[in-house]
Amino acid sequence: MRTYSGHVVPGGTPAVHELAHLIVTKLSVGGAWNNNVYVLRCRDTGQELIVDAAAEPDRITASCGDGPVVRIVTTHRHADHWRALDDVVDATGATTVAHVDDAPAIAVPTAEPVTDGEHVRFGRCELEVVHLVGHTPGSVALLYDDPTGPPHLWTGDSLFPGGPGRTTTPEDFTSLMDDLEAKIFERLPDETWVYPGHGDDTTLGRERPQLTQWRERGW
Repeated sequence: MRTYSGHVVPGGTPAVHELAHLIVTKLSVGGAWNNNVYVLRCRDTGQELIVDAAAEPDRITASCGDGPVVRIVTTHRHADHWRALDDVVDATGATTVAHVDDAPAIAVPTAEPVTDGEHVRFGRCELEVVHLVGHTPGSVALLYDDPTGPPHLWTGDSLFPGGPGRTTTPEDFTSLMDDLEAKIFERLPDETWVYPGHGDDTTLGRERPQLTQWRERGW
């Protein structure tokens, strides 16, 4: 297994996280935006799924393997997470996936609108859709329940090292915190690996002690 820290830089070499049945390639695109793109590959079949075709389509497609890219999931409606989506769809023929509440605000049509609890499949791997309302109405996290180890969670802009994603009203902040606590922290173990939409990875165990502080600071 290669050493994986979850740290990448814009334009730099992608990082590879090798699991028993899944290979995760992480790259940072978009320059100062520092958006993370994740290419997930099913080891058994070679089929791939992309999380957030954010920018630099040539770098994204170059990070894919030889197997077909069957789906591209957009975690939420903000344009910095789908600026390369049209080009990557053209290059791969992949099916677009987004939550039904954010799909209308994404310029590229969503072929497979999803809701909370549904599963997105590629090869023999699948991701559970976890709807987290607050950063946007249709933000999602994607949960891979690894049969050989701890869970893995792609959180878009809903959860980062050090806090939840940006919200613009107290109601949105409360909604996001409620969803994070009920659907993520109360359900999943500390060992859960978290892949955010920007910046370095973390684990739920590193973030859990700060939940009360996040509530108190109110952002």
